[in-house]
Formats: sequence, C-alpha cells, structure tokens
Amino acid sequence: MCGGAGTRLGGEVEKPLVEVDGTPMVDRVRAALAASRVGAVHLAVSPQAPATRERLRTAGATVVETPGDGYVADLTAALDRVGRPALTVAADLPLLTGGVVNRVLDAAEDGSLAVAVPVDLKRRLGVSVDATFERDGRALAPAGVNVVAGTDDDIRVADDRRLAVNVNRPSDLWVAEALS
Repeated sequence: MCGGAGTRLGGEVEKPLVEVDGTPMVDRVRAALAASRVGAVHLAVSPQAPATRERLRTAGATVVETPGDGYVADLTAALDRVGRPALTVAADLPLLTGGVVNRVLDAAEDGSLAVAVPVDLKRRLGVSVDATFERDGRALAPAGVNVVAGTDDDIRVADDRRLAVNVNRPSDLWVAEALS
C-alpha cells in the first residue's frame, strides 16, 4: 500500500518516496518483501502518489491502481485485483525486514491475521499513535501489516519496534532514522 501523499510529513515528497537513511521507504519495504518468502509483490498506488507510481513503473514493479478514496477503499480495490489470501503492508514501515514478514506469514497459518503493537511501545519509542483499540485490557495500535484471507481476523500482538515505527509525521521520521 503506497498511495499516500504524505501531507502529515509536511514535505514536498510523497510519503512512499520519503527517505530513511538515504533510501525511500517504499524501496526499504520492497527489499524486506524480496528478502521474505513472499511470492508476487503488487504495489497499490493512488492518484495522490503520481511520482511513486512513475518510479515503481520505471523500476519494472507490478503496480495496481486504486481510486485514492482512503486506505480501506484502496485496500479493497487492490484486493479485488490481486485476490486473497494476500499479505498487505503499508509503505511507511521502513524498519521492516524479511524475517519479520516471514514471522507474520507463519502466524497467519492460512487464515487472516491483523498485526498490532502495544501503544506503550510506540510511546516509549516516541512515535505517533493514530488509531488504537483495546484487547484483553491492553491498548494496541495497528501495525500496517496484515494477512487477508477470509472475514475473521486473528490478532497478533508484536512487541517489535520494526513494526511499531510507522512514519506519518516528522518526529516519526527522526525516530526511524535513529533506529535504522
């Protein structure tokens, strides 16, 4: 999922193309997927990210066009095109690794899985917390990595900073730079 304009980052660069340690986030996520056992990679772009679309097409990546109507609508459009089961990953996870991706796939066991991180981990790291939910008395935040297979999601809590650092704001970028 790499269709964000990056307005909360306040810069001139589309979110997927924002660099962490000299490498655009979308390229860092692509490298993590390439280092995992994921087969085909489809990159979902929106009208809000024309430079990202062009960069990916020039690089020979498989690009899926989405309407740009928000994350859920774009995710639904992408899944309609590529089918299920599918691993979905947000392009704003610059610390992601192939090993982490493989652990998510292992945990899914042929079903749907939503990965979440503890809100207290995000706060300890100093990164933003945008969406939260509670489970078993614990405040959690979506990590931006999911396996979509059916309708019922299992939730896996991962106490892993590589999944806790979503770059949405300049302060998140500073943390990602420090940890990369």
